[in-house]
Amino acid sequence: MPSKLQPVSVLSRGITIRPREDCFALNVPDCTPCLVISYALNDEQALLAKVRYNRLIDIFFGLTTYSLQNHLRTHVKDMGQIEVDEVYVGLNRNGAHFVIPVQAKGGSDKLSPVQTAQDIACCKAKFPDLICRPVSAQFMADDVIALFELTVESGRVLVVEERHYRLVPSDRIDSETIRQYAIRA
Repeated sequence: MPSKLQPVSVLSRGITIRPREDCFALNVPDCTPCLVISYALNDEQALLAKVRYNRLIDIFFGLTTYSLQNHLRTHVKDMGQIEVDEVYVGLNRNGAHFVIPVQAKGGSDKLSPVQTAQDIACCKAKFPDLICRPVSAQFMADDVIALFELTVESGRVLVVEERHYRLVPSDRIDSETIRQYAIRA
């Protein structure tokens, strides 16, 4: 990640962050509480809840993470007032500490490179000693959630990694599927 962010107008030109249709979706046992499923909408809040309850940030990065705060509203120098949808902190097996700002979009809302730049700037200002790994999350069809790790390079928001997760009842993950997943581990 470069040390200086480009102006937001530079970041927003011609860049779209969209889930690929040809990505493999890993089946993950849906651990979302039934009561939450009963009342959840198809919006940003529902997506953030599913990501949190199913520990998708942990699975995505291979880290142990914890939700620190939802809807962090703060002021960032040279940007003004911003809001980060959710902030996670985490650590790896070597003890390195991370801050993970999450941008979530439900329904037909589109992921924003501008928000990614703001999330990174916020983390640099508020958590300068932590490694920032921004994530965007997007609902897809068939209970699939796309996660993207993003970065800013040469004034452009770029996708570092994209993975898809399908939340399923645990009995839909049979021993053959588990064996296939183990081969890739």
